[in-house]
Amino acid sequence: MRRFLLWSALALTAQAQPAIEGERIRTHLRHLSSDAFEGRGTGQAGGDRAADYLAEQFKSYGLETQFQEVPLVGVTTLPSSSMTLAGRRLKSGEEVVVNNQSQQERVNIDAPIVFVGFGIKTPDWDDYKNLDLKGKVALVFVSEPASQDPGFFKGRALTYPGRWTYKFEETARRGAVATLIIHRTDLAAYGWDVVRNSWNSEKSYLKREGEPALQAAAWIHHDVARWLVEKDGLSLDQLYKDAQKPDFRPRALNSRLQVRLDSQLRPFSSRNVIARKAAGPEAVMYSAHYDHLGIRPEEKPDGIYNGALDNASGCAVLLELARVLATTQPKRSLYFVSTTAEEQGLLGATYFAQHPPLPLNQISLDLNFDMVPPWGEPEEVTANGCERTTFGRDVLQEAEKMGMKLAPDPAPEAGLYYRMDHFSLAQGGVPSFSVSEGLKFRGKPLSYGIDLAGDYTRRCYHHAADEFQESWDFKGLAQFTRFAYNLGWRAANQPELVQWLPGDEFQRP
Repeated sequence: MRRFLLWSALALTAQAQPAIEGERIRTHLRHLSSDAFEGRGTGQAGGDRAADYLAEQFKSYGLETQFQEVPLVGVTTLPSSSMTLAGRRLKSGEEVVVNNQSQQERVNIDAPIVFVGFGIKTPDWDDYKNLDLKGKVALVFVSEPASQDPGFFKGRALTYPGRWTYKFEETARRGAVATLIIHRTDLAAYGWDVVRNSWNSEKSYLKREGEPALQAAAWIHHDVARWLVEKDGLSLDQLYKDAQKPDFRPRALNSRLQVRLDSQLRPFSSRNVIARKAAGPEAVMYSAHYDHLGIRPEEKPDGIYNGALDNASGCAVLLELARVLATTQPKRSLYFVSTTAEEQGLLGATYFAQHPPLPLNQISLDLNFDMVPPWGEPEEVTANGCERTTFGRDVLQEAEKMGMKLAPDPAPEAGLYYRMDHFSLAQGGVPSFSVSEGLKFRGKPLSYGIDLAGDYTRRCYHHAADEFQESWDFKGLAQFTRFAYNLGWRAANQPELVQWLPGDEFQRP
């Protein structure tokens, strides 16, 4: 054992300064976010071209490379559809977005509406109180009860029951035919325009295998929800306050929802791209999704959602890591996985976790990259979730070695841990988290990073404005990639697999 530890330490030192080239990262990012890839939409030609490009690059580094076919169904809500709420026909895109998760061509709904708070059922919280939702419509707030107490829903940090995906899953399990999520920008951490841009086109789902699904999964504008409850003489603000209390009970409304939902179904297959540097039976994994929102020709003047930061940036980092690590000899195998359909609900990563190329209990760690901004030389990095694993101290040490601070999650209320591909691996028991830069950059005040991040969220996130900028600083992104290299190399050569800390929600049985 002593000899192994000495070898590992020497190997780590020898690999501590990889020849990482910022210009290569720039080239990949510029190329993947160019109009030639048409926004890398899932099930679109540009997305397929992106998968081919990634595979070609991995192969050129000498890595074993394969595609993993992911069976999907695209569902487009047709203009003939209608949603009438308490006698008011809602305007698609402006007041509501809706999709049929049950993957049927036509459904008709006429059902009563029940307000169920946040729609959460956990061992410590129950919004349902034995409510039978079969044949009913659930009206819920996005997010979860507000708290500053880290022992209650983790305080400010949003947990998975606060995510919209959970709301749809839980209400479907309870027999609801439709669910209306009330949007609020402060609770969702993004505006209505993000919801509209993400939902008002074809939505993709993994091919169903009998699991419960909603006939109408919808978001409604906050103003519509306010109007709806006021018809019953209620206050939406008061209902929100009531939903904060453990003794909250569901409240039936006097109104009904009528829906005619006509859908165009398109079964298709998309692809995860998997590359491997073979070594031992255990592995360390790097991941980044390649898809974005694709091309929408009807939008003028620019209908291409190029997705430069989201997530050509993560793919560019992944490719440079693969190039450099392909020449090394780690103790454990290294996997480089670029997933599809992340923007559709982490579908590619979910399928990978359900059909892994090796047992999940042999994957020591997944380091994921999603939206890594080339805004300067980072003085801090984030690795939200690393503190939940036995690898947390390693992350801190590697950051300090490079003169960087390990910063906390800058927006815990956004629930980013549950919105990225690593979450799908975590659900399978794999210690997983995403790594990115923080908001402090060398030679710049903290306000510089805060302002850039705020501008990106308001103007570019899930908008056509997310485009490559020639002014971006790839020297800084190379520094970040070197940090990511060191993390993976360290995990690949440690004596023991990384573990979740005892009592964590993802701890392997």
